[in-house]
Formats: sequence, structure tokens, C-alpha cells
Amino acid sequence: MGAKLSRRLVPDPLWDLVAPLIPEFSPRRQGGGTVPLDGRNTFTAVVYVLTCDCAWQRLPSSFGVSPATAHRRFAAWTRSGLWPRLRRAVLENRGLGGDREWAAAIVEAAVDRGRRSPAA
Repeated sequence: MGAKLSRRLVPDPLWDLVAPLIPEFSPRRQGGGTVPLDGRNTFTAVVYVLTCDCAWQRLPSSFGVSPATAHRRFAAWTRSGLWPRLRRAVLENRGLGGDREWAAAIVEAAVDRGRRSPAA
């Protein structure tokens, strides 16, 4: 995925706000899997699906995250309460500037998608 697209979807001030809120990666209980992916790339892939309102299977491979992994992380983050925490952080943080509306749109898309997704 191009660095420009990544920075546009998740600008640095937004990532600085999101990064500490994302739960730690924990390997699957049954074992296997791969090495943990870069958190920003994974978050960016999820943001792409949320804001494009496309199917998880349509996630372009250029993100470096499989559709299944992106969906699993979205579901895990939804269960962990990431989106309400992010909403509060966006409201309380004045350092987002013009990215505040974009961050709010991401949160709303996540909450809406979470309501529609039985797996989340």
C-alpha cells in the first residue's frame, strides 16, 4: 500500500491518538497464525473497508493484510470497546485539527458496521 494513501486514511495525529487505544495482539489459542502485523497497516485496512463500505473480501492486497485478518481484528476491536473509547478520545483531543471530522466518520462507520455484523 502506498505511504500516501496510508497517511491520508490514517494521518499521523489520528494514529497517535488511536495507537495506545488498540488492544495488544494475542495469538490465537489453537496456535498457528503468523507474526503480528503492523498495527497501523491493520488499522488502515480496517478504515478502508469501513469508509468504503465494501465487503471485507474486497480489501485490496496492497494493504498487506488479508481480508480475514482485517475482519478478525475489527471484530476483536469492536468486542474490546475500541470504538467508544476512540469516540471519547476524538471529542477530548484538540490536536486533531481538520482530522477530527474524519476521525468521527471512522468511528461512526465502525459503530454502524459493528451493529450490522453478527461476527463482531
